[in-house]
Amino acid sequence: MAKTIRNVYAFFVSRSHQEEPSTPFRMFKTFVFHIRPRLVTEKTLRFTLTFGLGGTAVVLVSLQLFTGILLKFAYEPFPTQAYDSLIRLQAQYPFGQFIRNIHYWCANFLVGILCLHGLRVFFTGAFRPPRRVNWVIGLSLFFLTLAANLTGYLLPWDQLAYWATTICLGMLEYIPGIGGLLQQWVMGGPQIGAATLRNFFALHTAVVPAAMVSLMAYHFWRVRKAGGLVVPRSPGETPDEKPVAIPSNPHLLLREAAVALSAVAIVSAVALLFDAPLGAPANPGLSPNPTKAPWYFAGVQEMLVHFHPTFTWLIVLGAALGAFFILPYLAGGEETAGIWFASTVGRRTSVFAAAAAGLITSLAVILGEYVIDLADWMIGWPPVVLNGLIPTALLLIMLAGLYVVLTKVFRAARPEAIQAVFVFLAVGLVELTVICIFFRVEGMKLGWVFR
Repeated sequence: MAKTIRNVYAFFVSRSHQEEPSTPFRMFKTFVFHIRPRLVTEKTLRFTLTFGLGGTAVVLVSLQLFTGILLKFAYEPFPTQAYDSLIRLQAQYPFGQFIRNIHYWCANFLVGILCLHGLRVFFTGAFRPPRRVNWVIGLSLFFLTLAANLTGYLLPWDQLAYWATTICLGMLEYIPGIGGLLQQWVMGGPQIGAATLRNFFALHTAVVPAAMVSLMAYHFWRVRKAGGLVVPRSPGETPDEKPVAIPSNPHLLLREAAVALSAVAIVSAVALLFDAPLGAPANPGLSPNPTKAPWYFAGVQEMLVHFHPTFTWLIVLGAALGAFFILPYLAGGEETAGIWFASTVGRRTSVFAAAAAGLITSLAVILGEYVIDLADWMIGWPPVVLNGLIPTALLLIMLAGLYVVLTKVFRAARPEAIQAVFVFLAVGLVELTVICIFFRVEGMKLGWVFR
């Protein structure tokens, strides 16, 4: 691969030195060098700063757009024809199965890559000024990616797609105030049908991609306006007033090419080895047991097992997501930008929070399944109290206690304590996701799905 990259770069450079390059090539070269700075800070080229996550996300989105356009030539967005059109695509179109596989795996990989990219930005303090707006844009891009995945999930119109989407849209009903109207607007009626498929197809193929491409362009521009990536440094290291800068061509260009080719190779290999799933045709009268949401919403579905739906949306999800959006605007922490986990204390508190989240989440799920039964203990009390007020109050008390332990026992500063609380919540969500996927069996009881 290294030899291939060198050959491509040599060709690029040789063409750039021609006296009168062709118009298409000149336009391409101008675009390539216009979207990146002429100089880049040398330290930001370290692979361990970004792990190529942002560039990989761009490659995955590009593959999604390209394969999505190809799929539109074969797909028919009607309930009576959608499933059969995919069967024809996979059996009769040249490379039809491979193209659908790439589209499917890119969609799933993109969610994971963006999660890791967001964690990298968070743990290196790259959301601090002057990059606060870009943090908000990045979160918006992540939710647009979830919207793209959700709207695309229904399009095969098989059992898995139909009922997983039913679970996801059922969650909308519990959003306080607007849930019912939002659910009906998205579905195009009282239940999932032709109008839903039409809405999802339009959102998936036009509205969401246009919004994503627009925000991505603004996101890249904000990175450049902020002076590039945050400069990495060790705890106690003084920031360089004038860090060493080197030309982005060839140093940055070659690294981006290597990441792009690696991403394409990995996705292609996975697409060759594993086909995108396609089950039996959708049957609205036969629900699988258990019916589960897609894996990236499984954590929310698991929350609904333990919390009242209104509290899940309003308190647990609403408050947490709101906190993530305003996180860069909370005072303090600017001096930690570029340092992984902010400091040595930040690393210790993050490890402690992760371990505590893993233990407490597992214990809470097991106790809630086999020991604690508030409905029997408090007969006559409404569900909003039993599954809403009480669990939410316990969660808030636990988070407050964690914050006190971090600041008093570990002597963590405010940014370090906030970071550890974020780690606690993130690890808890990951564990709930794993439990829902692998340990929820018929009736959403605890068990082992592979048994």
